[in-house]
Amino acid sequence: MDSDSVFYTDQSGKVTSNPLLDQLPSYQSLLYRRKGSNTGTKRRSSSRARVGSSGSGRWTLSTVNRHDENQKSQVEQRATRELAQTMAEKRRDKALRLQEDADLTSWRQWRQSTHRYLRRLQDDVHEWLTALQLWRSDIHIIEGMFGTGILSYFSFLRFLVMLNLIIFTLMFSFVLLPIIIAPHASGNITYNRNDGSICSVYPTSARQGLVIFHEHIADLLSGGGFLEQTYLFYGYYKADKIHFPGTTYNLPLAYLLVTVAYLFLSLIWIVKRSANGFKRNLVQDEDRFQSFCNKIFAGWDFCISNMNAAKLKRSSLLYELRTDLEEERIKQKIADRTREEKCRIYLIRVILNLFVIAVLACCFYSIYIATIFSQEAQMNEVKVNFIVDLIHQYLPSIVITLANFITPLLFSVVINYEDYSPAFEIRFTLMRCVFMRLTSIGVLLFSLWSHITKCKEEPCVCGYNHVLYSCWETRIGQEMYKLTVFDFIIIVAVTIFVEFPRKLIVKYCDCGLAKWWGQQEFAIPQNVLEIVYGQTICWIGAFYSPMLPAICTIKYFFIFYIKKVSLMKNCRPATRPFRASSSNFFFLGVLLIGLSLACVPVIVSVAQINCSQACGPFVNYTTSWEVLPTAISQLPSGVQTLLFTVSSEAFAVSFFVVTCLAMFYVIALAGAHKRVIKQLREQLAMEGRDKHFLIQKLCQAQKLSGITSPGPQSQRRSSRSSPTYHTSFSNNFPEGVFFAHSPLDTSTHV
Repeated sequence: MDSDSVFYTDQSGKVTSNPLLDQLPSYQSLLYRRKGSNTGTKRRSSSRARVGSSGSGRWTLSTVNRHDENQKSQVEQRATRELAQTMAEKRRDKALRLQEDADLTSWRQWRQSTHRYLRRLQDDVHEWLTALQLWRSDIHIIEGMFGTGILSYFSFLRFLVMLNLIIFTLMFSFVLLPIIIAPHASGNITYNRNDGSICSVYPTSARQGLVIFHEHIADLLSGGGFLEQTYLFYGYYKADKIHFPGTTYNLPLAYLLVTVAYLFLSLIWIVKRSANGFKRNLVQDEDRFQSFCNKIFAGWDFCISNMNAAKLKRSSLLYELRTDLEEERIKQKIADRTREEKCRIYLIRVILNLFVIAVLACCFYSIYIATIFSQEAQMNEVKVNFIVDLIHQYLPSIVITLANFITPLLFSVVINYEDYSPAFEIRFTLMRCVFMRLTSIGVLLFSLWSHITKCKEEPCVCGYNHVLYSCWETRIGQEMYKLTVFDFIIIVAVTIFVEFPRKLIVKYCDCGLAKWWGQQEFAIPQNVLEIVYGQTICWIGAFYSPMLPAICTIKYFFIFYIKKVSLMKNCRPATRPFRASSSNFFFLGVLLIGLSLACVPVIVSVAQINCSQACGPFVNYTTSWEVLPTAISQLPSGVQTLLFTVSSEAFAVSFFVVTCLAMFYVIALAGAHKRVIKQLREQLAMEGRDKHFLIQKLCQAQKLSGITSPGPQSQRRSSRSSPTYHTSFSNNFPEGVFFAHSPLDTSTHV
């Protein structure tokens, strides 16, 4: 309620003061803000304010009228069944609409009927697509039993399934399908040349003679043997051109463009989904008092229908309140720290961070050593036995998994001594775990590339170590394939051999240690890091193994049911809550970090490292990127000029300047909106104080009238001698406004 819109006039029409309205907190605050060097008396300021308010009142009235007209037009555009009205009102509204339509021209009637038909068609299509949504009923069951926090994890898992399915569709449509249909569509495939040099020799890895059964198992788990020369890996795609009747298909160009397309598509989709969560985080109030109010009055999850889940939600709300109070206590403690205490805690943090860096360095060095040892062991032609060979092949995956298991435990212990707030402890520990998981993949690739690009005689004849890696892209694809398979094996093994026995021990053992140990918690952040780690491997490996997105789609499909059964039977929700509003943005933010990391090795391998001369579609090129300039040089001159102009420095600088201007405009607009939001919050707070003040006055008046209990005549006299206040709910005002009516007498007192 604007304080200037409340004014009082006597019988002569003169604007005068009213003691009750002068006491409103909003009016007192307005007077305080308007104080200046030459303020004058309070009464003259009050009169001037109220005189000026008549104009603002008329402006407010017209503004509200326009607002009501806009709302009315929006209601008219909505369907009758969507209006919050009774059936009689809906029938009357429909009759009025039909009568108005009858007065329109035929063109307007056709436009309105077409608009309604398209709107209904859009609603029907949306309902149909919602009904076809993957795991719709399962996710509703999880939401009803455990709330929206755990629901966000399974929704995120469904998003990754759909993303990988689309990536595989791109790879299959533009890379696999032309090779498959070429023999059946009178197509002629031109394969890459083999000039007979030492760089073009690609020895077969298929096993010769009698093959034992466990060797097929080893090939299936490692991607070698019979799997190496299949559609699964990069080395199988040796075609250069596919000549269909009337057209020629450039497979190397399609392979490169599909790689760029799936990375760009992933970026756009992730940013689009994270925008909603980012907007929710921006509009969250920073006021701690309002945070408490939101938790107490609006913190309950009404999707919960299970009693145990309701008890858990209650305990989680209590935990959030305790956490917020603990953060307030820590903030006060930080504010009261002396200089000696600050120096001591900063010294402890520096020492502990150095310890964390040392732990990470040890883990990365272990991954590097394990990768080099594994590559050298695989090059050794002397095979010990099936188990040892399998351990040699999976040694980098084993070391990475052990590092990902041990380091979070160390981080959770170290963070207790760094004296951070509880909320910051969770975020900081998660960021350390994210850094460990994603950087370990980068260390693995760095170890492989250091081995690939290193030759006994420098410089390398072929640009890479062709003796050990005749097709190094396939070798990297095999490593990504093994990481994907081993990650899935670990998830299944932990569910069957760790979580299930723990549930049985806790359920059937009555000892105090088992009760203290308790069931396994379904920790949402750790589970999210697992699938983000796997998705990062998929993004990197899709270039070297085009079928890897299909494997990841199947993997995440089974993980959904494994995690669902584990949640229902083995685990319990975590005591530390993870809100759905913040978790969705956190999941997608971590996924965006994984995508950024995945782009680096793909870009380096495409633009910097020499292609294998014995396999793959880029045999005729030094690097994979060279196929793009070669394809552009074969286009018409006009198209070449356009593309060169777009890729020139002048266009890049102009585009950068325009982008900066647009960014500055958006920043300025966001700042203006932020100031408006701040003013609206202040106005809402002031309205609350005004209502509280008026309710207090009303209660005092009721108590006073109950004590005095005057007769009818005295009531009439008092009504003539004092102004009466009532609440007027007009159609023009969304809220009640208190108006003071003047008495017949010239004196006005309350």
